[in-house]
Amino acid sequence: MTTEAAQVVGPASLAPPARDADDRPLRIALLTYKGNPFCGGQGVYVRHLSRELARLGHRVEVIGAQPYPVLDEGVTLTELPSLDLYRQPDPFRTPKREEIRDWIDALEVGTMWTGGFPEPLTFSLRVRRHLAARLGEFDVVHDNQTLGYGLLGMERIGLPLVTTIHHPITVDRRLELSAAQDWKRRLSVRRWYGFTQMQKRVARRLPSVLTVSGSSRREIIDDLGVRPDRVHVVPIGADTRLFSPDPAVPEIPGRIVTTSSADVPLKGLVHLVEALAIVRREHPHAHLVVVGKRPEKGPVATAVEQHGLDGAVQFVKGISDAELVDLVRGAQISCVPSLYEGFSLPAAEAMATGTPLVATTGGAIPEVAGPDGETCLAVPPGDPEALAGALARLLGDARLRARLGAAGRERVLARFTWEQAARGTVERYRAAICQSRSSSGASPRTPK
Repeated sequence: MTTEAAQVVGPASLAPPARDADDRPLRIALLTYKGNPFCGGQGVYVRHLSRELARLGHRVEVIGAQPYPVLDEGVTLTELPSLDLYRQPDPFRTPKREEIRDWIDALEVGTMWTGGFPEPLTFSLRVRRHLAARLGEFDVVHDNQTLGYGLLGMERIGLPLVTTIHHPITVDRRLELSAAQDWKRRLSVRRWYGFTQMQKRVARRLPSVLTVSGSSRREIIDDLGVRPDRVHVVPIGADTRLFSPDPAVPEIPGRIVTTSSADVPLKGLVHLVEALAIVRREHPHAHLVVVGKRPEKGPVATAVEQHGLDGAVQFVKGISDAELVDLVRGAQISCVPSLYEGFSLPAAEAMATGTPLVATTGGAIPEVAGPDGETCLAVPPGDPEALAGALARLLGDARLRARLGAAGRERVLARFTWEQAARGTVERYRAAICQSRSSSGASPRTPK
């Protein structure tokens, strides 16, 4: 745990969790209702955590829906298909009658038709049915932020449950409502985020919640009403084997790189585009590479057009891990402009490559990026001029870039690796198993 997170969590939460006397490898069911490794953090979390759990000797089976996660050797994937209503190139599609297999499918399409987002609920119902048919095959179930009604009562059927909440989606809802320009948009946002009411109710009844930062822990307690003693911080991190410096990769003058999975207010990309327009007055070679899909309309597309930046902003998507790493290595600056992050994997990954970081102070980003001027340059969220000032300062100072890049990598190696995350997660698994046995009076499993 980081020093910053420790200060937030407090001494009681830092005490070592109760250990199960049985230290044998665990049989883990890791659930993810959405596992795309190239869009958002959930797929990244599942891929890297499952790999490190397997390396520690545990048997990991990922149970997921579309888009299915990409997993590494040693991890099993069980596909639990949804209707995949938001797939490209036909999002919000109406499925054919023969695709509707049961009442859960009917619920999924009906919710989509009325403007809601059904996947957390319908995945949880399918996965409960699936696990109930496989009793005795798993020691622990780990839910990756589904928070659907189907997960309630897992322990009553002999399945200790641990849930990761990266950050409450209520934060996304709040930011999108504040950015909505008229009542129709506000109505649409409220309907789409209707599932957050379910997630609040479910979160309050969960026995063990993991989260990735002290900032997220506070939000979970305040926004979702989860009891503080049930929320435990296990920071995640970068794959430091992959994200590492390579002097052979040439530095591209003026390149700034950022990751943005969607054109939503939370990610703050529009502020980075506005900052780039300011920076280019002093550094005309400055340009931005965005790892993500180019928006055809919306605030980012409008800002690019208004500032005449079409040739200075490039979007890339679907690239390989190796291509992503070299893209970051070749940048003079990596930037995280988000208004809020529950952790910020892009910050940790960029720092691991030795690329200097400019980041906002939104949410948990300071816990990852560290002190301003020591391991990064930090600016207030939502302030294009402050962002531009930090970017221009770094572009003009090679020695500062080198110092921040080296210090950033050392911070990640010391605090934020996936092996550390896996070991901390296993501690919480064993504590949950002990608690479940104490409640039920069950004896440890018989080895097979």
